[in-house]
Formats: sequence, C-alpha cells, structure tokens
Amino acid sequence: MTKIKIFDTTLRDGEQTPGVNLNVMEKLEIARHLERLRVDRIEAGFPASSEGDFQAVKTIADTIKDTSVIALARTVQKDIDIAWEALKGAEEPAIHVFLATSPIHMKYKLNMTPEEVIETSVNMVKYAKQRFPIVEWSAEDATRSDWDFLVEIVEKVITAGANVINLPDTVGYTMPEEYGNMFKYIRERVSNIDKVALSCHCHDDLGMAVANSLAAIQNGVTQVEGTINGIGERAGNAALEEIAVALKIRSDYYPYHTDLKLDEIKRTSDLIAKFTGIAVQPNKAVIGRNAYAHESGIHQDGVLKNTLTYEIITPELVGVNSNSIVLGKHSGRHAFKEKVNELGFTLSDEKLNVAFKQFKQLTDRKKEVSDDDITAILMEITTNTHQIKKYELEMFQIQYGTGTANIPTATVSIKRPDEQVVQTACTGNGSVEALYKAIDALIIEDTKLLDYQISSIGGGKDALAVSTVQLDVNGDTFNGRGTASDVLEASANAYINAVNRYLIKKSTEEKAPATI
Repeated sequence: MTKIKIFDTTLRDGEQTPGVNLNVMEKLEIARHLERLRVDRIEAGFPASSEGDFQAVKTIADTIKDTSVIALARTVQKDIDIAWEALKGAEEPAIHVFLATSPIHMKYKLNMTPEEVIETSVNMVKYAKQRFPIVEWSAEDATRSDWDFLVEIVEKVITAGANVINLPDTVGYTMPEEYGNMFKYIRERVSNIDKVALSCHCHDDLGMAVANSLAAIQNGVTQVEGTINGIGERAGNAALEEIAVALKIRSDYYPYHTDLKLDEIKRTSDLIAKFTGIAVQPNKAVIGRNAYAHESGIHQDGVLKNTLTYEIITPELVGVNSNSIVLGKHSGRHAFKEKVNELGFTLSDEKLNVAFKQFKQLTDRKKEVSDDDITAILMEITTNTHQIKKYELEMFQIQYGTGTANIPTATVSIKRPDEQVVQTACTGNGSVEALYKAIDALIIEDTKLLDYQISSIGGGKDALAVSTVQLDVNGDTFNGRGTASDVLEASANAYINAVNRYLIKKSTEEKAPATI
C-alpha cells in the first residue's frame, strides 16, 4: 500500500481563521500533540508575516525532533531568508514557497505576466534550494489556472530544484473529478514529474475538501495538506482526521495508508478546539460528540446487538473512550504525574507542582475529576509562561435577583499590569453584562465584546464551566477562555484572558529579533 504523507497546516492556515490568535506556547503545545499524532510535516507558520510568527516557528523548529517542520514564504528573497533564520535549528528544515498561477490572480493581484510568474518562481526555488534540503512550491489558485501553463511552470520549477509540487484548490472551487483529472493531466505531460512528490491542499467552500483530497490521492498525490478539525480561512480546510480515517476504514477501496496514530485524534482535536475557541460541531464526522450517539430506537437496538449495524468506526479507533474516573481526592502526586504523561503534556517539576495543587483544590469542589477537567488545568499552566505584567482578577461580587426591583449589580476588583489595584461597580440587564461592564471600566485598553459562549466540561451539577469570548482589543481581535466551577467566574476569567493575550502579543512584538 502506498504511504500518504500528512502535511498539517493547523498552525499556519488554521490560525488564519478569523478571531484565532495563538501565542507561542500554545502553538508549541499543539505542535507537540501533532508530533505525538505522527503527522509527517508541521507547517509551523509564516515567519515573515509577523514577529510573533517568527518566534513561534523558531521555537517549534528548535523543539520538535520527530516531525519535519516547514514554514511558508512568498517567492521573495527576504521571506526565504527569514524562514531560514527561524528553521535552521530544525532536524529537517523545509520551506514552502508559493506564487499564484491563475489568470485572475496574475492580472489583478500580482500584476505580473505569465512569463514573470515563471521567472520569479524558478529564481526563488533556486535561491531557497541553496539552504533548504526540501523545497515545496505551490501554484496558488491552481484549480482556476490554465492546465498547459501549469505543465510549463511545474516542469521548470522541478528543474530549478523543487522537491514537492503542490496544486491547491485555494478557493474551494473544484469538484472531485475535475481535481483528479488535473493531477492526471500534469503527471502525463510534465517530463520530469517523477523527480518530485505531488501534494494537494483543498479548501471547503463548497463542502468538497475531503472528497477532492481523496480524488487527488487516487490520481498520484502522495502528500495531503489540511488541518485538524478542518479549521482555516473562510469555510476551512480539508479535515485531516476525516481523510486518515476514510483511508483506514475503506482500505478495501483505497490502497493507501498514513502513519497517523489514529487513537490520538480525539485528544489533539480537543486541544486545538480549546486553544482556538472553535468548538467542534456535534455532528462533525469522526470526532463530533454525536458521531457515536444513537437516538433512534431502531438504531439503539441494533447497536446493542452488534455495533457494526450502525457504527462503521469504533470510538476507540480515534481515541474516544468512556471518561473513566481514575483520580480523586485521595490520589497522590505520582498518580497525577502519570495521568499528565498519559494526556500528552510535558511539565517541569515546578509546573507539575502548580498543576497538582490546582488539582487538589478542584477535588475539594468536585467528587469526580475527569480527564477533561485535568486537561483544562494543564492547558492553562503549560501555556502561561510569559513573564509579563498582566491583568489579574482580585475579586468580584454579583447581586442578582428576579423582579423589577432587583437590578443586577457587579462589583469588581482588578490588579492592573502596573500593580495598581482598582475597583468599581456597574449595573446591567443581566449578571454577565454587569460583570463585563465593570471589568471594561477597569481595563485601560479599549475593548469591545464580539462574541460570548458558555459550556461545560463533562456533566453533572459540579461540572466545570468553560467560557469563550471574542474581544476587539485596541482594534485587534483576540479569543479568550476561562474555566472555573462557577459560570460567572469562568466568564470573568475569559474576558481578562483575551485582554492578556493582547498584552502578550504586544510584548512579543516589542522583543522582535533584528532579522525581521
């Protein structure tokens, strides 16, 4: 069976999802989970796009050793130079350069002739090849390009030294048969195509990203690009977990395989959903919470008799297990450390002590502590390493009741980054509005709430509350999240977390390397 390499672009294309702002440590934790999932290549970011992206790519490249790390660059010498500075510490540094090839892009976006596009692509592939052992070249908007022009430019960039040729469906325009035929056309007409690997990269604007990727595989593609949970710009990218599981379940039809450790899918998916603030839809294929739920009486009866009647994928295949409770009030530090390792987190002794203390505090309020509860604790600790002054919630108090005589009132005390403790009280139409008005009055930055969500971890009366907000902070959008036993405390934490993310980004930009 032919191996299909998995190129994960969650940290680059996925982070371009509107409202998603991951800091360096969050990106590193995601990269560690992707390494554990055994993806073949991690596209860690676009180093030339910002100082924060440069630092994230460099940190990941210096840390991840079992997976190839790649960075995106335009066909510009400066971009390639910055990418090398970020990636030179990687075990297998690779670069991904791109230039648009469709008539509409060349005319209206690039203002370049086809000849200029070929010349630029060839020259920059040659330049990149001087440093990088692996160079991937992408024909942006390939599916709306002239196929004969693609044949010409692909042949020339291969001669220039490209190792991988990617023909993306950048705007999610194509259909499976068309996309497959495009790769077939290229393979039959490019004389030196045997010297490179072919890659596909599909967007989901018409809901065809996974189907198009599978069609590409059937027509000679040996690398598939996409994201976990299918996140990305507009309607998102091809969901890698769906492609990998489809190849596994239908191995009778597809003579291909991946090296993904499939039982790590759910854990990785959950982590990315929580860090990005983009919840997985309940009916999402492979990993949605309803994927293995059966409401119909006929379905329930069939599954009880034989799961294969209505389940073609076992939950265990993708890491969906019953949330067995193994830790509680009397669990010791050693057992807790084993659980941390099992969940895929790497903590220093200092951070492990902090996590264990928070775990013990949680057991005082919850009789049963689930893996999700522990993951929530670990997510905050592993990513909270930025040594900057931030906002801290000192205390809050809410007065709320029914009836017209009761006006929801929130009293809030916050420590500002300058160590000054300030306090105020505000009223609102509800408790959350009053709380947020009070917090906003105490925060120096200009903030505007764009979105607010509340959910729970697990079930039961003592389930942890999880709040996710999206804030406009001084004209930039940030997601914030907060976890607590109380809904209002979680909501307050999420708001402050979003503002602190702004401060972290600002601090990173101020400490930018001289190469940017």
